[in-house]
Amino acid sequence: MRNDDLALVDLSEIAEAIAARRVTSVEVTEACLARIETWQPRTNAFLRLNREKALAQAKTLDSELAAGKRRGPLHGVPMAHKDMYYRKGELSTGGSAIRRDWRAPVTATVLQKLDAAGVVELGFLNMAEFAAGPTGHNVHHGHCRNPWDSKRVTGGSSSGSGASVAARVVYGALGSDTGGSIRLPASACGVVGMKATYGRVSRAGALARSWSLDHVGPLTRTVRDNARLLGVIAGHDPDDSTASERPVPDYERLLEGGVSGLRLGLALPNDGSAPLDAEVGGAVQTAADALGKLGARVTPATLPDFTALYRAAEVIVKCEAAAMHRPWLEKMPDAYANQVRTRMEAGFFIPATQYIDALRLRGHFLREFLTTALEGVDAVLLPAIPFPIPTIEETDVEAKGGPATLGMVGRFTALTRPFNTLGVPALSVPCGFDANGLPIGMQLVGRPFDEALLYRIGHAYQGVTEFHRRVPT
Repeated sequence: MRNDDLALVDLSEIAEAIAARRVTSVEVTEACLARIETWQPRTNAFLRLNREKALAQAKTLDSELAAGKRRGPLHGVPMAHKDMYYRKGELSTGGSAIRRDWRAPVTATVLQKLDAAGVVELGFLNMAEFAAGPTGHNVHHGHCRNPWDSKRVTGGSSSGSGASVAARVVYGALGSDTGGSIRLPASACGVVGMKATYGRVSRAGALARSWSLDHVGPLTRTVRDNARLLGVIAGHDPDDSTASERPVPDYERLLEGGVSGLRLGLALPNDGSAPLDAEVGGAVQTAADALGKLGARVTPATLPDFTALYRAAEVIVKCEAAAMHRPWLEKMPDAYANQVRTRMEAGFFIPATQYIDALRLRGHFLREFLTTALEGVDAVLLPAIPFPIPTIEETDVEAKGGPATLGMVGRFTALTRPFNTLGVPALSVPCGFDANGLPIGMQLVGRPFDEALLYRIGHAYQGVTEFHRRVPT
């Protein structure tokens, strides 16, 4: 092994070391648990840690391997997940007070697939209440904190997923993404996050935020790790009518094609909705230059005006959240954080015709994006978060409110929200650090079901850079 601390080894490498019986799953799990003891007080990433259960699982998986049985490509690898994935008979809070003691009646399809692949489940992770927040704030369970600077936000709503992977206490984690909730914590914490094409991964048994916009996906340390994990969880599911029946490519096998001859469109937007910080823009430009040196043809790309798309997305998410939460909103409105409740309640005042129009417009927005930003290129490169990572205090809507705070939180998702409405794949990859020592992330965006190409580009980039190798101390 390359490192004395097994918890610092990447997912793919540790999986192969376990398979070759150079290390045991118990040893690897113990290394993660030891690291969690150090990092949990700093990050508040875990809501529940299943120490004894995880060690028992690891022991069983080691016994299976000794008997010649390897369940799959993640056999013996410890992971943890956003606390919105159901495990039958176990607690699942959704980051809320309302479901603090609720037990799930089913197991999520993605967890079943991870079980079949041999994952050790360490526990479940902090998140924004009901996945309704882009920063990582949570008044019920405590705010999640960035491993690089505990005063800074992690990004949300998959806050614990981003923080735990960055702190190297788990090898990978599942998040969900309705307006950026995988890519934001990936970018803010300096890890890799994939929001795959809408329908690429089943959402059955996952707490919904907005069923028309929700995506399930992995956060990992490297692009290779991410490709392996998506390959396990992707695919058709009869329990989710939106899950695609398209075959799942071998994403990991397709990583090595390089970028020579690929056409990349570089978008550095600087309009009113997402004014771009020069430091962030410079890091993404440098990443584009690095890909150019590898043989990609980089040309400027112009994003369409997303103003109407933003409005449509707001209508969709507010209406669907209001419909889903109506019973609780009527019976126990005070159980919500104020800013979560008010955003949901707004959906009760939107006419059904406006909601239907918003859904109808999605096809138009997708065609417009494909014929503008993606015209003549294979993928678009742009920032994930348009400014350096802010502090928990300055983005605390619940405590501070005010137009400045609300405006900053709104701009936080300006470059991620469009791709949920469009349903296209978007991969966040670390591409630098700002003057405060916080990560900067770039997005690679492609055509529907073009995840393999985005992974190929991201993997080539990580082959010539070291940003993903830095570890918070």
